[in-house]
Amino acid sequence: MFGNILIWFVIVPVLMMLGLACCGNSNMKGIRAVMVCGSTVLLAMAIWLVVDFLGLRAAGDTAEMLYMGSWVWYAPLNIHLAVGVDGISVMMLLLSAIIVFAGTFASWKIEPLPMNFFLWFCLLSTGVFGFFISIDMFTMFMFYEVALIPMYLLIGVWGTGRKEYSAMKLTLMLMGGSAFLMLGLLGIYWHSAPEGGQLTWNILEISHNNAIDPSWQNLLFCFTFVGFGVLGAMFPFHTWSPDGHACAPTAVSMLHAGVLMKLGGYGCFRIAIFLCPQGANELAWIFIILTGISVVYGAFSACVQTDLKYINAYSSVSHCGMVLFAILMLNTTAMTGGILQMLSHGLMTALFFALIGMIYGRTHTRDIRQMGGLMKIMPYLGVCYMIAGFASLGLPGMSGFVAEMTIFFGAFENANLFHRCFVIAATCSIVITAVYILRVVGKLILGPVQDEHHLTLTDAKWWERLSTVTLIACLAGIGFFPNWINEIIRNSFAPIISAIQSAI
Repeated sequence: MFGNILIWFVIVPVLMMLGLACCGNSNMKGIRAVMVCGSTVLLAMAIWLVVDFLGLRAAGDTAEMLYMGSWVWYAPLNIHLAVGVDGISVMMLLLSAIIVFAGTFASWKIEPLPMNFFLWFCLLSTGVFGFFISIDMFTMFMFYEVALIPMYLLIGVWGTGRKEYSAMKLTLMLMGGSAFLMLGLLGIYWHSAPEGGQLTWNILEISHNNAIDPSWQNLLFCFTFVGFGVLGAMFPFHTWSPDGHACAPTAVSMLHAGVLMKLGGYGCFRIAIFLCPQGANELAWIFIILTGISVVYGAFSACVQTDLKYINAYSSVSHCGMVLFAILMLNTTAMTGGILQMLSHGLMTALFFALIGMIYGRTHTRDIRQMGGLMKIMPYLGVCYMIAGFASLGLPGMSGFVAEMTIFFGAFENANLFHRCFVIAATCSIVITAVYILRVVGKLILGPVQDEHHLTLTDAKWWERLSTVTLIACLAGIGFFPNWINEIIRNSFAPIISAIQSAI
């Protein structure tokens, strides 16, 4: 077991938790040392995994999943600790490691109870990494819940504003989504085996068996897509997201919006579409309507906000809606764009929330009406915010442009009036995004100084610069060199597309 590299993505955060527990809240140097060492190891493992994965593919290994391992966990129900990754999983692991690394430095001065904060932060990271490496549905669901549970305390204790209300609202709505998801997973399990065969939780075995009756697929597709869609902020189940983002501490907002919401999109195609392709083919139109509303509604809502975190939170509703919208197009090009959008939005929104936290820590306000002229006061943070904004509105050379163009091209491949009307509507979100991004940049960064006390504020410290530079470099890397990501994920959609075509 311990010889499998994937298992260490779960073990390292657990070791970090043990190291933090030995430090105590008074030993800030020890806490920082544990977090820096652990997050650096996770990032190094993720980079090594990407390089090795590309090497294996180049050498001719076309297996559906690589680095596979399976160990019996509960034999009576055939539950295994089964792990494996394809190109999509590898990129999600890399995204998670980057944001954990950046979030560590963004929380360099976290107070109070820093040890407890990072302990829950590591538990959240454990759930995220475990989810992306799992190919057993039960194990995946377990890690999914492990990732959700710490959010209540991280927001309720270390958050700001109406933190108790937001933490409770987030937890209850996501638990409601989990109830739908559990019903869907149990239904898939009970229909997973051919006649006379053994029931299984293994995603690959269920797909190969193709034993789920078409009459059940519609219902199971709805349960699983809604269950994951709640976490993906799909309309009308998105209302937990803006409040949760606005009240969460900086690193939690980064990991929450940057990675945790991606569990929703990842689960929708890995479980809902892959295992219930006939249901997806018949009912995708319903969710295209809902996700199309998410894209446009989220962008319009961001236009009328004055709180920086709420602006970015509603922007996340729009961009995550774009991910689900792309996945529901059920073709390789659009799905590839959806994965690029997951990566782009994860890095972009993490950068936004990191910068908002740094600005708030200095000005003690997030209201754009009370701020202005930050380019004069703190030029480094001002430039970084402009870069994040340009990435969000899809400036060529940044990751947002590559992702959104791929989605729109792929979505337009569906040559019927229904799909193309919704593609045109979703395309309009680009203009709306430009409105609120340019409004904020003009008011916050380039406008006149609103408060004379802000003139004495300092610019970013070294740890804040390290956090932001890491994220900006990744955004530019995707924007200028997207082909290496396509190389990684190229073969990952083949089984899903094959299952959809067979259903059609």
